[in-house]
Amino acid sequence: MAICCFPSPLKPITPAIPLTNLKPKRPDILRCNFSLPTITTTEPEPVFTSVRSFAPATVANLGPGFDFLGCAVDGLGDFVSLRVDPSVHPGELSISDISGPKKLSKNPLYNCAGIAAIATMKMLNIRSVGLSLSLEKGLPLGSGLGSSAASAAAAAVAVNELFGRKLEVKDLVLAGLESEAKVSGYHADNIAPAIMGGFVLIRSYDPLELMSLQFPVEKDLIFVLVSPDIEAPTKKMRAALPAEIGMPHHVWNCSQAGAFVASVLQGDLVGLGKALSSDKIVEPKRAPLIPGMEGVKKAALEAGAFGCTISGAGPTAVAVVDSEERGVEIGERMVKTFWNEGNLKAVASVKRLDRVGARLVGSVPR
Repeated sequence: MAICCFPSPLKPITPAIPLTNLKPKRPDILRCNFSLPTITTTEPEPVFTSVRSFAPATVANLGPGFDFLGCAVDGLGDFVSLRVDPSVHPGELSISDISGPKKLSKNPLYNCAGIAAIATMKMLNIRSVGLSLSLEKGLPLGSGLGSSAASAAAAAVAVNELFGRKLEVKDLVLAGLESEAKVSGYHADNIAPAIMGGFVLIRSYDPLELMSLQFPVEKDLIFVLVSPDIEAPTKKMRAALPAEIGMPHHVWNCSQAGAFVASVLQGDLVGLGKALSSDKIVEPKRAPLIPGMEGVKKAALEAGAFGCTISGAGPTAVAVVDSEERGVEIGERMVKTFWNEGNLKAVASVKRLDRVGARLVGSVPR
């Protein structure tokens, strides 16, 4: 199925801002409005016949940072292949293939990658060529590792790269948010780090302001990700949260989120882990919905992890350590505890921080 995406002209978009030269400990702030802008100058022509992009898994919330903190994880993620397709009507997008979960729709309006790709095409005012997209899912659905965001980020980056990288990072995040809003709610703590890499703080949603938090490059940060064999749909897990909270818990979580940000910038793993484990608002409501989670967290901390919490909406548990060897040992303890206390099979992986985010990994020039 092909979907038309004819836009109306708004304001021009300036060239992309590189994030690789940011100074340590000085957050970069990206600001934009909710409306999807379009280029008012000439429609860009494709610079490639086809491109292939990758977007990493992400850990959202990071304990006390519900909906405003997230980070990217290296080595896990989704791929998108995108090509100019003469058989697709100009200005339209078709999803030709999906590898991975069978229940994903090939209708671009009901697919995370399709929605983000269409939003990016609108921004670029694409009218003259049709595009065909192929999605390779490397992340399971409902895992708490930003599966929908990875698909959206890879798609947005693929469209942008195909047409010469005309959009800024913040615009790609907005395109991804179009997808996230339809799938799991309007939250950027997965899509922003999936596109930007590293740690990201969402300072504001209206207008959207994103701050890149630089973890020192000389420090080791290892994530232990343990995923039990159940799904935890984001909408269901969000429905479990309280509509109101008391002032003491508000003050506590704010202070812990501040401590987390400071620890990231300082490269303080002990402080980071302590803050990661400190949520008193969201985790207490979600943990009982994941069999064995409370015991898994206890086992990780007793085994030497600096901190442990639920990754995003779950069910994946995430712990932080400073060495891969220790991470493997802690991961084994966590897997065993999921089975003993939750009667759930689980798989552990030990990964590093992805500092790059979504990127081009292959292309065929015109």
